[in-house]
Amino acid sequence: MSAADFQIDESGGDSAVLRLSGDWTTGGLGHAARRLSDQLSGRTVSRIDISGLGRFDTAGALIIAQATDKSLPADAWSSRPEAGRVYAMVEKLERESAPPPRRPDPLTRTFAKIGQGVYDIGGEMILSMAFLGRLITASGAAVRHPSDIRWPAWFSQGERAGLDAIPIIAVTNFFIGAVIAFLGANLLTQFGAGVFTVQLVAVATLRELAVLITAILLAGRSSSSFAAEIGSMRMNQEVDAMQVMGVNPFQALVIPRLAAMLVMMPLLTFVGILTGLLGGMLVTWSQLGYGPAFFIQQLGQDNTMATHLFVGMVKAPVFAIVIAAIGCRQGMSVAGDVESLGRRVTAAVVQAIFAIILLDAVFALIFLELNL
Repeated sequence: MSAADFQIDESGGDSAVLRLSGDWTTGGLGHAARRLSDQLSGRTVSRIDISGLGRFDTAGALIIAQATDKSLPADAWSSRPEAGRVYAMVEKLERESAPPPRRPDPLTRTFAKIGQGVYDIGGEMILSMAFLGRLITASGAAVRHPSDIRWPAWFSQGERAGLDAIPIIAVTNFFIGAVIAFLGANLLTQFGAGVFTVQLVAVATLRELAVLITAILLAGRSSSSFAAEIGSMRMNQEVDAMQVMGVNPFQALVIPRLAAMLVMMPLLTFVGILTGLLGGMLVTWSQLGYGPAFFIQQLGQDNTMATHLFVGMVKAPVFAIVIAAIGCRQGMSVAGDVESLGRRVTAAVVQAIFAIILLDAVFALIFLELNL
């Protein structure tokens, strides 16, 4: 194999005669492509001499087509018609192909990403409202026709989403209550107010931490599970098969999960409250010497504890609806590929946690205005 080479003979003015030699193939081009483009810049090729041309393929034809400003005459390849056909095909495709898209400047790309984000948020809101409408309709149908309720699915989802989550809920809230008690004992004893550690643990656990930690754990545990289960059924076209058989997917898949979360979320919140108080009580006992009897007595003497318990428990059903609805909505939006399933499961967890924290802030403002 001989390397590709060329010579350019000036024929007067800007016109030139291009003489090719060697093998103009993928393996034989070497640096000839760059040299040819540089030396033909500003010149017009009037004739081509291929008497010394060896092998010739599409790579060589593409280099010649890109280096010349206009098409070479057809009779230039009369001695090598097969090379002429290769050149004509490549040159036609090269001339008719669209130019590469111009890369936008950084500012344009930034605004494009912002616009795409706003568009995606608007689309998600529209789809969420449509899902909410279908969910309300299906819930109303379940209330009007209780005989159509799939009770085994309700109890199964209640066990998986609620009872199976008790250990992780209890352990997490226990340590959260212990941490709050450690912080309170360390700070309040410096001011001689260590006895108020009990009130600190009770208010934080009853009002905020128990329900918030429970909701966040369920958002990562149950919301992702709902999205993955329904999404895998969407991928396998099981949801479409339900519709063909006359089964409402919302009645069979969404309503049982929503009902399970509505029932189990207050129960799990109450378990979290008890274990959080237990963790705080053990810390105050070990660090401050206040026994369990004193801890319980302090809780009983404070008349506001019932209000704090009410505030915490009111949030539980709302958080349950948010967790179940977001998980099922993302599962119903899964397309037919695994990548879509992964994106929707991730979106279910992120959106559920964000919605819980946002709603908790809204509840805080509402109860502040109500002096609760």
